[in-house]
Amino acid sequence: MFGDIHVNKDGVQEPTGNRLKQMIEEIKLMDELGLDFFGIGEHHRQEYAVSAPEIILAAAAPVTKNIRLGSAVSVLSSADPVRLYQQYSTIDQLSDGRAELVVGRGSFTESFPLFGFDLRDYDVLFEEKLDLLFQINQQQKISWKGQFRKPLIQQEVFPRAFQDKLDLWIAVGGTPESVLRAGTYGIPVIFAIIGGSPAQFKPLFDYYHKVCTHFKHPASHQKTGVHMHAFFGKQGEVTADQYFHQYAQQMNRIGRERGWSPYTKEQYEAGRGKHGALIIGDANEAIDKILYLHEVLGFDRFAAHMDVGGPSHKDLMESIEIFGTKIAPAVKAALNTTN
Repeated sequence: MFGDIHVNKDGVQEPTGNRLKQMIEEIKLMDELGLDFFGIGEHHRQEYAVSAPEIILAAAAPVTKNIRLGSAVSVLSSADPVRLYQQYSTIDQLSDGRAELVVGRGSFTESFPLFGFDLRDYDVLFEEKLDLLFQINQQQKISWKGQFRKPLIQQEVFPRAFQDKLDLWIAVGGTPESVLRAGTYGIPVIFAIIGGSPAQFKPLFDYYHKVCTHFKHPASHQKTGVHMHAFFGKQGEVTADQYFHQYAQQMNRIGRERGWSPYTKEQYEAGRGKHGALIIGDANEAIDKILYLHEVLGFDRFAAHMDVGGPSHKDLMESIEIFGTKIAPAVKAALNTTN
């Protein structure tokens, strides 16, 4: 989830506090249903309720038992790697080892001026901060020097994660350079596939494994995942028709800023098709498509991004229940896996 805030029929945005409390209820339901992972994004915009994912995850840790709790993503380029590690190691301690840290460069740029960074340093900031974060995660005492902060000299970082090292993932959009970076470090990678044909990502999956193998990272470290827009209901066509309005509004809000053409029903239906990037409909449609995509891409994790456009809490709870009781168990059974 990104914490999209629901807008009612009169165009009134619900209070941020309501959405935050609803999210805790939704995470509790995910945990009760046996879903494996919850991820929350970081945004600094009016339409999103969450600017600090670690606060939501810390609140969710003591009211859940098994679900893994992670960011999706933390914008590493505009964060302090030391503080970020401390925040997620704290969540890891609170949850008895269930925290994950998913870092990326972010698809929006508001955090750069907000935290005093120059957008022209977009790439080099991420590279430097990833190097520091990786080192902190690998060892308790570090010495490190970079361009954008003062050096660390034999500095210890506390608290350590529950099992000393956090589960760290890198989220990428679709550039070979990002895949190369993840493969070089041997860090699991999750691909944000939110448009076009997912099959077009297959060369990047292959490239990631090739780079990991070149740097002699074991196969057990070469995990891949996909993050795709998804929403589920009892009746496929009815659900899709009802959800289109909210989804299109969100696409158009972003699109106006980026110069995109207005989002159409034809695009939506193409995305819902077998070769598209949307998984919106009933349980059987979702099961078939996830299994097809797994056959094509061979990922280890499927993450359903469910709150795009701010569906109501009631509709989200129903979507989560369908995912947890019908879709996830069927996919796991078909793949003979427990994760």
